[in-house]
Amino acid sequence: MHEFFLSVIIPAFNEEGRIESTLKSIVDFLNKKNITYEIIVVNDGSVDKTSQIVSSYLDTIKNLHLISFEKNLGKGAAVCAGMLKSTGLWRIFTDADNATPIEELDKLLQYTNQNDIVIGSIATEDAEIKKHESFIRSVSGKIGNRLIRYITGIPFLDTQRGFKLFSAKSANAIFPYVQTTGWGFDIEVLALAQKMNFKIKEVGVKWTHKSGSKVGPLAYFQVLFQLTKIRGRVNNFNELGK
Repeated sequence: MHEFFLSVIIPAFNEEGRIESTLKSIVDFLNKKNITYEIIVVNDGSVDKTSQIVSSYLDTIKNLHLISFEKNLGKGAAVCAGMLKSTGLWRIFTDADNATPIEELDKLLQYTNQNDIVIGSIATEDAEIKKHESFIRSVSGKIGNRLIRYITGIPFLDTQRGFKLFSAKSANAIFPYVQTTGWGFDIEVLALAQKMNFKIKEVGVKWTHKSGSKVGPLAYFQVLFQLTKIRGRVNNFNELGK
């Protein structure tokens, strides 16, 4: 029996200018729904006031939790920590900049009866991009995703969107084995999910490019250097130690 229906994990690195509004948006939306929930913010070694801002709400936002790293370990490490700490029947991680608004959760929940994992995407025909990123970022992203699919065999059009929903069963099975700590961790998560035969659905969501992104246009190509390692780990993965 799970204490909460939903766990929301927010990895945050130097997000003092956005974390407060993102928290309020999430709380306002979830309070209107007839579900139980918890929110876990993982402060990934921020050197600004991110931790202090979140801490100021711990007494007023019910079931809000804060995990803080002493140093920056990477988005993958932050998401893994939040997922393994969470107790919800369903667990979503979403970016601190609220690029995909929490209201898009409803689109993902429509597919939970038939799937173990539902991932938000801006590469499907039903996606809605409110503000586009730069031409260079867009082109590098498209090329990067094609190479990701080619090298890893992952069929999804958009592996990197920070809006992914997991069942408790899939989260508990996958995240203890994720070794990629940086931005490319999504690829390892999805590759492991396929290896474990979890059902995954890609769903178009609303997305707005936000200034101040921690991910540069070369990030996709930096991730490519990790792909062979990820592919090797996943190919050699077995569940005997579970």
